[in-house]
Amino acid sequence: ADDARVGGAGQPGGPAPLRGPGDDEPGRDRLAGLLGPGLDGVHGPDRALDHRELERPGIIPGVEVTDEGLGDQLVLAFLARREELWTYGWLAAEVRRRTDDPRERLLTIFDVFDKWFRSPSFEGCSFINVMLEHPDPQHPLHRAAAKYLGHIREFLADLARDAGIADPESFACQWHILMKGSIVAAGEGDEEAALRAQRLGALLLDEAERGSSAGRAQAD
Repeated sequence: ADDARVGGAGQPGGPAPLRGPGDDEPGRDRLAGLLGPGLDGVHGPDRALDHRELERPGIIPGVEVTDEGLGDQLVLAFLARREELWTYGWLAAEVRRRTDDPRERLLTIFDVFDKWFRSPSFEGCSFINVMLEHPDPQHPLHRAAAKYLGHIREFLADLARDAGIADPESFACQWHILMKGSIVAAGEGDEEAALRAQRLGALLLDEAERGSSAGRAQAD
């Protein structure tokens, strides 16, 4: 079930392209050029807010440095590209590559995180960072970041459903809390955060499986 969600832009579950100002080329790709190496997941969205990059001629014709909302456009472009490369192109793809077993895929998330947390390039989760920097739930950047976090929960719910968990959506919320908590702990300096979260996840998974088994037994 999760296979349908791991495509890039234009694929099922992938981000919709943003249209560019004044033409038919996807604006996400043109705005993304401003972010440079940030698109490989190494740099955070604050680089996108450097309006001095707009002095490079020809990148976004017709858009001036003083255009209102341009900073938000850049961060929205970053977040869309981040989902394409981080959520679908890296996390979901790597988890699927490592194992075919849905239960193990859930636990494997933290093996993937473990390597990420120990990398010198680790800078936390851009979606969490942007959402917390804009606490107003109605702010477009808050809404966008929350939407992309929601897509991760959809991926987790697919894994839970394939693993036979009785309430995959609720389980996905719990599992996502473990993931987000481990990211924050790693940002605090705990390089063992992913493995600690994995041990808690194994307990949560055992409990969910027992509940699912009991529910099926009652139904029979």
